[in-house]
Amino acid sequence: MSMKECRLILGDQLNENHSWFHTVSPNTFYLFVEADSEVRYVRHHIQKVKAIFMGMKAFAKSLVEKGHIVEYIELNQKDNQKSISANVIQFCQKRKIDKFSYQLPDEYRLDLELQNLCKILNEKGVQTEAYDTEHFLSPRDSFKTIFPKKSYRMENFYRYMRKQYNFMLDSSGEPWGGQWNFDAMNRKKYDGKIKIPSRKWKPSYSDEVLQRIPRKWTMGEMPTEGIIWPITRKEALNRLDEFLEIFLDGFGDYQDAMLEESPYLFHSCLSFALNVKLISPKEVIERAIRTYEKKRNQISLSNLEGFVRQILGWREFTRGLYWAEMPSYQTLNHLEHQRELPSWYWTGETKMNCMSYSIRQSLHLAYAHHIQRLMVIGNFSLLYGVNPDELDKWYLGIYIDAFEWVEITNTRGMSQFADGGKIASKPYVSSANYIDKMSNYCKNCAYDKKTKSEVNSCPYNSLYWHFFDRHKKILEKNPRIGMVYHTWGKMNSAEKKRILARANWILENGESL
Repeated sequence: MSMKECRLILGDQLNENHSWFHTVSPNTFYLFVEADSEVRYVRHHIQKVKAIFMGMKAFAKSLVEKGHIVEYIELNQKDNQKSISANVIQFCQKRKIDKFSYQLPDEYRLDLELQNLCKILNEKGVQTEAYDTEHFLSPRDSFKTIFPKKSYRMENFYRYMRKQYNFMLDSSGEPWGGQWNFDAMNRKKYDGKIKIPSRKWKPSYSDEVLQRIPRKWTMGEMPTEGIIWPITRKEALNRLDEFLEIFLDGFGDYQDAMLEESPYLFHSCLSFALNVKLISPKEVIERAIRTYEKKRNQISLSNLEGFVRQILGWREFTRGLYWAEMPSYQTLNHLEHQRELPSWYWTGETKMNCMSYSIRQSLHLAYAHHIQRLMVIGNFSLLYGVNPDELDKWYLGIYIDAFEWVEITNTRGMSQFADGGKIASKPYVSSANYIDKMSNYCKNCAYDKKTKSEVNSCPYNSLYWHFFDRHKKILEKNPRIGMVYHTWGKMNSAEKKRILARANWILENGESL
């Protein structure tokens, strides 16, 4: 008798090109589980839960259409055992499974859970085996080779990866355009010189999926027309094609810009599709390069390189750091910040227009681009001294593309400097000046962007100086921020006192901002 095998498919493993699916076997069962434990470990955005469940359903259907045997356990199904492990054990017993297989999960907690599950199954006489997801361009343990001394820098990693895959290199191995990085050209405020094209997205809706998700477990809004995020590979590829043909040439230039009238600007909005593996980073990069080669007179190299750097560089880099530093990484709090999130993080009801707009957009769309996350919400959170544990949960829950391997490194590391500089060489904080420079948020704000110590002064301005003053012992020797302390030292004592008094009032009255 042939061996019966159960293969588990997680909600972020929707990769139809995986070698698992190359052959069809009557003795191979693909198991999908809508697990109570996965929905509830943090408070997720309703659109995120729905998009993942819709993606799982669509993927399961496509496997059935190809002849594979699929078992799908819905969230409210009577025999749902709530956790992934309990459902797998029940299924293996019911079907008399001989072997359990799974693709390596991208989150540490699930990695531990599945390893423990395998021990339990082994004791019951079931063989187990783990497979690679066949998605990322670098292995989990890539940092052991690239950074043996644990001195992590994204630029070094990015150049290494460019060479590994021969992306955008000439015949002598030199980078196109004579330089590896065009980041200095990718920091423009939107100036209206290039019209922002409209999106041709078709929302998806499913009452059947929505009805089985308890609303009290979730946050955010569910638009009546449905969600805009791709849930099938075809939809993801259409989204990629639209971006490359219409938006790529504005991406690099304006990737750091923020605009009230346009939440997406020139961004690809592909991160959800990538993170659930509907599409792969390799095919995205290769298609982008082919588009550039076909339209060299229409697309600048700086725009192409800026896009490739986000995927080949930053996305792969943060994953490598995650697996190199977990589980200790999730406990780091270098600056010892302990403040709770103000309640308006869940509503957007604050007079700070930049925060109000960015949070409301996040609640409405389950989306904000990287500068809104880093230099508006993350910036205020760091200046205010939010406990990174709280902020991790908020970011992990609210954004459609947030999975721990990419969220925690960006939030605890890049945004909050809680890792003490493992991922970033300095804290990314600013006064209102940066936000005003890169957006149009300040013009509609109740606070004065130019003053520091008045009753209506922008909270960022006084908190900025308070942050550096209270962390002087830790930060003053950092060579990248020496000028900050030089400027602070030159201020007269009366002005310093007023600024710190304003900041202290803000810290004591954060709920009323």
